[in-house]
Amino acid sequence: MRKKRIDVISLGCSKNLVDSERLLRQLRDCGFEAHHNSDNVKGDIVVVNTCGFIGDAKEESVNTILEYAEAKNDGRIKELFVMGCLSERYRKDLQTEIPEIDRLYGKFDWVNLISEVVKKNPATLPYERVITTPRHYAYLKISEGCNRFCSFCAIPLITGRHKSRSIEEILKEVEYLVKQGVKEFNVIAQDLSSYGLDLYGKLMLPELIDRMAQMEGVEWIRLHYAYPAQFPHEILDVMAKHPNVCKYLDIALQHINDRVLENMRRHINKEQTLQLLEEIRTKVPGIHIRTTLMVGFPGEDEAAFEELKQFIKDARFERMGAFAYCEEEDTFGAKNFEDSIPQEVKEARLSEIMELQETISLEINEAKVGQTMKVIIDREEPDYYIGRTEFDSPEVDPEVLVSKEKTLQIGQFYNVEIQEAMPFELIGRVTDNNE
Repeated sequence: MRKKRIDVISLGCSKNLVDSERLLRQLRDCGFEAHHNSDNVKGDIVVVNTCGFIGDAKEESVNTILEYAEAKNDGRIKELFVMGCLSERYRKDLQTEIPEIDRLYGKFDWVNLISEVVKKNPATLPYERVITTPRHYAYLKISEGCNRFCSFCAIPLITGRHKSRSIEEILKEVEYLVKQGVKEFNVIAQDLSSYGLDLYGKLMLPELIDRMAQMEGVEWIRLHYAYPAQFPHEILDVMAKHPNVCKYLDIALQHINDRVLENMRRHINKEQTLQLLEEIRTKVPGIHIRTTLMVGFPGEDEAAFEELKQFIKDARFERMGAFAYCEEEDTFGAKNFEDSIPQEVKEARLSEIMELQETISLEINEAKVGQTMKVIIDREEPDYYIGRTEFDSPEVDPEVLVSKEKTLQIGQFYNVEIQEAMPFELIGRVTDNNE
């Protein structure tokens, strides 16, 4: 008998991807032919796992739903399910506006999808999943939700309050993933800094990472989405102690001007931010800091923007992303501040700081020419093998283009001598001294 086919389309962030991977595993355990982000979607059911964070992401999610609604009308698929952040926030609107949707699930009740479709509960453990990334790395989600309530951010409206997973369950997942061949763990959450506070009454990220680092088979651990206020300072000691904890920290700072930070409700000021950055770089020499900045938030006058530019020049972030403020309905910012800065001004400011960062990134990369760096190989392309250093997270950071003088194995580590540098790429060759 033909297996019933379900296609899962995953949009948005890596946290969404983890949910899709869990769903795929449960579907397969229940006898479905489950596919992820297939280029040839056809058959019985499509599940769109949506993002609802910012305007562009919401637009992409709606357009994707409409695409499969049309496929349903054309008879190419039979049923359309929607889950994730967009449906968590706009469930009634979606059902009204897109009646082709057969079932709607939110950010958390998607776990009912299996039981409602096949009338039974899967035997899958909560952390078991299908790895959709290259098998040597995976994302490890340690909590959901956020208690910070920054004035520009809709995440708490979607995900609710911060909720940590237990250390024991996370470590079981790590052990499980190691058995699947995972070597590199990208630890993710809406707010890493608060991990454990709800369960244990104190910040537990340092203890979690310390215990992870001692587990057999865990070769790289990388930390994503720390919050600068109430930062768990002991994590820096853990990073300095363990060579398999990458000297990398993703910490969104958003701005540096005190008035803008106050309007954003970031719970930190300029002086405290500068002190934190100094502590990070002192305790973990050579660390690469990834940050995200926002331009055009209410209160950002020309003087505040110039202050932000000078901050970028002085801080010299190894990795930096930025975006222009877009008012999100029902947030504190939308209710209390006028979005008065013209869009063209926001876009001009965004372009200016990204051009500034490109120069900084090139200078930082040029300093690596002549160094030999440990690189993991992600894939093979016609002219190069493509890899990353410990300072590079998948999909968002620079890659290393490795010459094909030798045959290399995907998912293996090699010592690579850096020969050329570009703003967002390095070029190198494998040395004779390898593990």
